[in-house]
Amino acid sequence: MENQYRYAVIGAGNGGKAMAAYLALLGVQTTLYNRTANRVEIIRLRGGIDLESPTQPRGFGRLFKVTDNMEEALKDADIIMVVLPSTAHADIAKVAAPYLRDDHIVVLNPGRTGGALEFCHTLEQENCTTKPIVSEAETFIFASRSEGPSQARIFRIKEAVPLAALPSKRTAEVLDAIHPVFPQFIDGKNVLQTGLNNMGAIFHPALALLNAGWIEATSGDFQFYVDGVTPSVAKVLEVLDRERVTVASAMGLKGRNALEWLELAYNATGENLYEAMHNQTGYYGIKAPGTLNHRYITEEIPMSLVPISSFGKTYGVSVNGIDSIISLACFIHNTDYWRKGRTVDKLGIKGLSVGELVKFVETGERD
Repeated sequence: MENQYRYAVIGAGNGGKAMAAYLALLGVQTTLYNRTANRVEIIRLRGGIDLESPTQPRGFGRLFKVTDNMEEALKDADIIMVVLPSTAHADIAKVAAPYLRDDHIVVLNPGRTGGALEFCHTLEQENCTTKPIVSEAETFIFASRSEGPSQARIFRIKEAVPLAALPSKRTAEVLDAIHPVFPQFIDGKNVLQTGLNNMGAIFHPALALLNAGWIEATSGDFQFYVDGVTPSVAKVLEVLDRERVTVASAMGLKGRNALEWLELAYNATGENLYEAMHNQTGYYGIKAPGTLNHRYITEEIPMSLVPISSFGKTYGVSVNGIDSIISLACFIHNTDYWRKGRTVDKLGIKGLSVGELVKFVETGERD
């Protein structure tokens, strides 16, 4: 296909390999970066990645370059797709800062909560002299996994993925640039909206922690969203969801609640969250994590729940339920996730009123 933009995919995990192969098969010049060279050595030697998918494109995606050198990765790219756990976003910003150009577009896939804010603040701290457009997706566009050292599989491509730039006045530029290959991305309003509509923050960590005994006893041999969602567990999820939506409201946003999201995404309905989740047939057969050392906790707690809690405390919202889940994670992992996580201070927005924050994310200007 004809496409004027060159891509760099940062990260060679499940999602990164799938995205790199997908882009290459569409005829896009694609560079794959991974900080550990031996992780991508077979891909480099073969020159690409085999992609399996229920729809086109599928086959062998030949890459332009495979490298562990960030300068090499960025010099031949216009659009930078960061496909890594959000715990790596600040580190990637530090490594990329010397090589970013004004005409670069960075997309965090996804940002979780506060991803673009953290990335931009890190660039400032690193004295980055350029002004690339930094944006974030609300969720990852693919359901995918790695099938081998140079193989990837895409199970499903989401039909609509909200995306927002920081500032949001530049979102249209990002969408125009990526639409030739990713028409699924839509305007996500602003990075507060994409960050606070992070449904994984509600479903993943609490479900894992409230089923900790069962996960450890069975190594995850039960249906996570079905057996793991009892009426009592669902009530806890409802409390967390209400707190998230209330935080969004305090920040001038209309958050989509979990029941609305299940109906929108899966056409699953119910009188309450317990019924709606059990009416979502796609959840049946999905096993629980095999261990509590899983991204549902290690990533979602510091990169999703901690920033939502920080927003709540800053703007006067009680987040006792969310705080209790964070505390459980700290106890189980013997880790201070409050210190590790994203806070308004680490996001560079401490001291901003709601009006000042909204102005900043929409225009990039501070009073």
